[in-house]
Amino acid sequence: MADRQRADARRNYERILAVAEQEVAAHGGGASLEQIARVAGVGSATVRRHFPTRHALLEAVSAQRIEALCDRARELDGVGDSRDALLTWLDDVIAYCVAARGLATALAHEGDPVHGNSCASAIEEAAKPLLHRAMQAGAVTTGVTVAELVTMIVGIVTVTEHHQDPAASAERLWALAVAGISPVR
Repeated sequence: MADRQRADARRNYERILAVAEQEVAAHGGGASLEQIARVAGVGSATVRRHFPTRHALLEAVSAQRIEALCDRARELDGVGDSRDALLTWLDDVIAYCVAARGLATALAHEGDPVHGNSCASAIEEAAKPLLHRAMQAGAVTTGVTVAELVTMIVGIVTVTEHHQDPAASAERLWALAVAGISPVR
């Protein structure tokens, strides 16, 4: 009987996650947990048992994208100009966040986008070498942190989400932010 319950729980989890991916794609980080439960054919308590918080659900929905961004950071580490490598990766983060509704919300966490957030923690660990190398080369102002860069990206993507052209708006604001993090030459 326990094996059947575990198999049912696993199927419920997979069904909830599949529906959540569709709902988050359609409605962003504010997707209704009750709607997810209805479409998945489970009770809202079942959703909350698997995902005790909205943030836990968003982290699960975003896990593959986060891993791809981490892989990209590792791929760019040590390649070419350190500033270009960092900015290429940060551009990728923005593009992913604009394209994958809910990802920016998954990276944000109650005022602290890194600590206590597995998505942001993974991003921070992957990006530290890129940022460190850019700082060592004098290409980025000393003292800038991955958490600060993630916070800027989350803010930019969140603020531009409902613009007529969210990608263009986010890219423009990011260009302005980059001018602010680059040292005066």
